Amino acid sequence: MRDPYEVLGVQRGANAAAIKSAFRKLAKKHHPDANKDDPKAAERFSEVNAANEILGDEDKRKQFDRGEIDAEGKPRFQGFPGGGRGGARGAGFEQAFRGGQQGFGGAGAGGAGGFEDILNSMFGGAAGARGARAGAQSFEFDGGGGFGGGVPDLDINVAMTVTLEESVKGTEKRVRLSTGKELNVKVPAGVTAGQQIRLRGQGETAPGHRPGDLMITVTIAPDPVFKIDGSDLRVDLPITLYEAVLGAKVRAPTLTGAVELSIPKNTSSGRVFRLKGKGKGMPKAGGAGDLYFTTRIMLPDGNDAELEALMEKWQSAHPYHPRNEM
Repeated sequence: MRDPYEVLGVQRGANAAAIKSAFRKLAKKHHPDANKDDPKAAERFSEVNAANEILGDEDKRKQFDRGEIDAEGKPRFQGFPGGGRGGARGAGFEQAFRGGQQGFGGAGAGGAGGFEDILNSMFGGAAGARGARAGAQSFEFDGGGGFGGGVPDLDINVAMTVTLEESVKGTEKRVRLSTGKELNVKVPAGVTAGQQIRLRGQGETAPGHRPGDLMITVTIAPDPVFKIDGSDLRVDLPITLYEAVLGAKVRAPTLTGAVELSIPKNTSSGRVFRLKGKGKGMPKAGGAGDLYFTTRIMLPDGNDAELEALMEKWQSAHPYHPRNEM
């Protein structure tokens, strides 16, 4: 994946507000609903959301800037404690093993001591002491990549980001693994954030062991319109000043298309309307959650002298004090 700063088009020193603004603009621009004829829109939308998951989280952003995680949010390999970078670290470790490999054959105190030093540096003094008491012969390779006959971990864990609409309706996405293998994965309708999809036998392999599984953890990308609240969805619905005062019927968005919502006369900003029992929220056992609209009264852009004059006249004739009880 590309550098998240490059994806969102912001500088490394950008503040949180600039990052949030850039994400919202790109999310609206590349949302699959707005680009139904562009097969690559979903891919770009997913990339924008993945970048926001890093830069929109203060802790993850700091980790990325320090080089502790990569652009996908995965930890970078930092090496063994006290080691240098690159080949020097690997060469030193290999040399230490060559110097102490007599211990594996049980011949010579020098070899056992060398291996004990390696264990002390890797696992602490307690591990080294156990090795010395039990003898170097007790440490064996099991042929599966670990000490002491342990079973290798062959499972592969990956993250997958889906849009809100994809999580509700289900979808099929292509996943590329670190091994280079690519798979088409069916995402079931009603999948929730944090839910895992297990594909048995699609992990790594090792001689003498059952193939591992592929574990896919689902993340739902932030949506520019809908906000998830448990099994419910919430939407901020902009209305005009005259719609709030006079009442109106306005078109309001849902995941399955726009609906007509009645705004009563004298509706204040922040009033909540509930759309219940029509499956407009997130899927849940026995049905779906509800959809809530919160009205936000929006004034026209710029100064309007006529509106100001009207409000001054109205203020003189009809004063009221909504903050008296505060």
